[in-house]
Amino acid sequence: MTKNIKWKMVLIVLVVGFALWLSYPPLDVYDKEGKVTEEGKINLGLDLQGGMHLVLKVDTAGLTPEEAKDAPDRALEIIRNRIDQFGVLEPSIQRQGKDRIVIQLPGVTDRERAINLIKSSAHLEFKLVSDDAELLKKAIAGEAVPGYGLKTMKTRDKRTEELLVETKASLAGDTLVDATTEFSQSGFNQPYVSITFNNKGAAAFAELTGRNVGKRLAIVLDGNVYSAPVIREKIPSGRGQITGNFSVQEANDLAIVLRAGALPAPVEVIEERTVGPALGKDSIRKGIRAIITGGICVLVFMATYYMMAGFIADFALILNIILITGALSYFHATLTLPGIAGLVLTIGMSVDANVLIFERIREESRLGKSLRAAIQSGFQRAFLTILDANITTLITALILFQFGTGPVRGFATVLSIGILSSMFTAIVVTRVILDLLTTIKGGLKKLPMMQFVKASKIDFIGKRKIAYIFSIAIIVLGMFTFAKRKEQNYGIDFTGGVLQQYRFETAVPLADIRRVLNELGMEGLAIQQFADKKEFIIRTPEDNSMQIQVKFNASFRDNKLDVLRIEKVGPSIGKDLRGKAIKAVLFAMFGICLYVSFRFEFRFAIAAIVALFHDVFISLGAIALTHRELSIPVVAALLTIVGYSINDTIVVFDRIREDRKLMRKATQKDIINASINQTLSRTLLTSVTTLLVVLALYFLGGDVINDFAFVMLIGVIFGTYSSIFIASPILIDWPAKRVR
Repeated sequence: MTKNIKWKMVLIVLVVGFALWLSYPPLDVYDKEGKVTEEGKINLGLDLQGGMHLVLKVDTAGLTPEEAKDAPDRALEIIRNRIDQFGVLEPSIQRQGKDRIVIQLPGVTDRERAINLIKSSAHLEFKLVSDDAELLKKAIAGEAVPGYGLKTMKTRDKRTEELLVETKASLAGDTLVDATTEFSQSGFNQPYVSITFNNKGAAAFAELTGRNVGKRLAIVLDGNVYSAPVIREKIPSGRGQITGNFSVQEANDLAIVLRAGALPAPVEVIEERTVGPALGKDSIRKGIRAIITGGICVLVFMATYYMMAGFIADFALILNIILITGALSYFHATLTLPGIAGLVLTIGMSVDANVLIFERIREESRLGKSLRAAIQSGFQRAFLTILDANITTLITALILFQFGTGPVRGFATVLSIGILSSMFTAIVVTRVILDLLTTIKGGLKKLPMMQFVKASKIDFIGKRKIAYIFSIAIIVLGMFTFAKRKEQNYGIDFTGGVLQQYRFETAVPLADIRRVLNELGMEGLAIQQFADKKEFIIRTPEDNSMQIQVKFNASFRDNKLDVLRIEKVGPSIGKDLRGKAIKAVLFAMFGICLYVSFRFEFRFAIAAIVALFHDVFISLGAIALTHRELSIPVVAALLTIVGYSINDTIVVFDRIREDRKLMRKATQKDIINASINQTLSRTLLTSVTTLLVVLALYFLGGDVINDFAFVMLIGVIFGTYSSIFIASPILIDWPAKRVR
């Protein structure tokens, strides 16, 4: 064993050991009673543990330029204080752009309470109530009463009372310093909010109450009258009470927003994604099952096909997964459901480097080289191809991270880490093991491998026109259907609206669901039912989820209803997401074009880009033909197809570049045909291993990510096809003069 091998082995052991230390245990460890005994090192996204994702827009209309500039930051701090007092563990609150705030609340599923707590302006006012019965009658009749406004207050017996309240506030709540929940000393033990003013506010409150003994004083919060007690005497203490028909939770929340202070400007929820804990647990279970199943299929296939070399590749693949989990823990990255898809995809794609190396070793062995020489030459010849193929995929992942939202960024993060770690395990780990096995006494002399795809001499270039016609026909059919469906192609991510997913304990006929919705006046809604008719998705233009839940609980009392997720996207953010998706695709294409032009020639870049558009258009057509919808995860799948397809294409291009130096007297057609045939085995094997994990994701990953897996399935198949029949033949047909 050489000194070089020893140092590499030490490096591998240290890196893998550090990754294990960082990531153990990766997920929460539970005892028999279901309690967490040890927290996992990997952060789980809201789609895996349940919680809320909100995007707020701060409405600065009506503020001065200076106030408008500071309003988002002030609003962020006030909201942060409210959430901290709300008791959410590890919330994420960040400013985004000019006037937006992004909030993530892990574990929070009481969406109505959370939204009310965050959105409440907490604008507290004290206004005198008119005791003139005639003026009150005029206001109720619809007549305008100068200086007064008609307000409705809920009484303790859950009735309503009409009050004529002064328009101008006698005292504002900006001098408030504290608010706490307390309980009345009466037998009802009714909760109320006790408020305390500072010295200035206490003096103003004492003057107000002393001047208006015997009158009613309305306590108004955000335009709503909570109580209107009669002033019995002057109150010099600077303390008051807000009473009303409160529950303990409502009183606590009111105290929280008053303590945190009033928002400088109104905020609007323009995007909301709420995931129930039940759906999160399902996603984790199905995602892990897909990873294990896809991983086992790949391991078995590699061990069977490449024998000893396959076992080495399997070992490298296991180390690859350890390194990915270690990196996720180290960078405190968040694992989302698309991130699990990225992990599954990484398993399939990480085998690609080993396949390239093993096929090169096979070729070098056929030339009569010894095993050690074949291994050395195989790694040298495969290195640049692996580098080019992975850099182009990495470009796509980085662009996806730049333009994507939370879950998609999680996917891009896992994919980026997976690309880098798979290069390390393939180039370093596999090489060290092979060198070790060939240098030890009595070591390997041969490296037997199976070969399903023998050396072929298929005239792919001669069949290019048939392929062109076939591709054009499929693209025209798909794009015609896509254009015909118009807005139906887009999910709520891009059009705006509300997606609501529910689960009943026992199956409910679709006709019964429609009947209940029709009773609410919601005819013609899009309803998707699955999971043995127990789960269903409703798409509505407005957020009426609370109304629907109340009606379902009343109509199906003996059938437990779980809220799995609520996703709300405003039209403005839907438009932004659509623009970002288009930018992401175009920038990915541009980045790949630049890199391919730099590494090869400009016409190679053009051929690659045409093939990429070919794959994207076919995938879009497949979405339209199967009546699926474009969503953020589907855009992630499309960009992954771009990365996967260019990966395949680069391998063929790299061989063409190499063969042009070796086959100087051959025609361009012969060189390209020879290159495609030489890399055919690798192309098909990589497609098979990737398809194994994508199929596992499609059948076992769950309904939430099924569209993503479907698009990936189409993309892998046609990405392989386009590398052979589209990208390479274009080098013959464009530009004609140069090719001749």
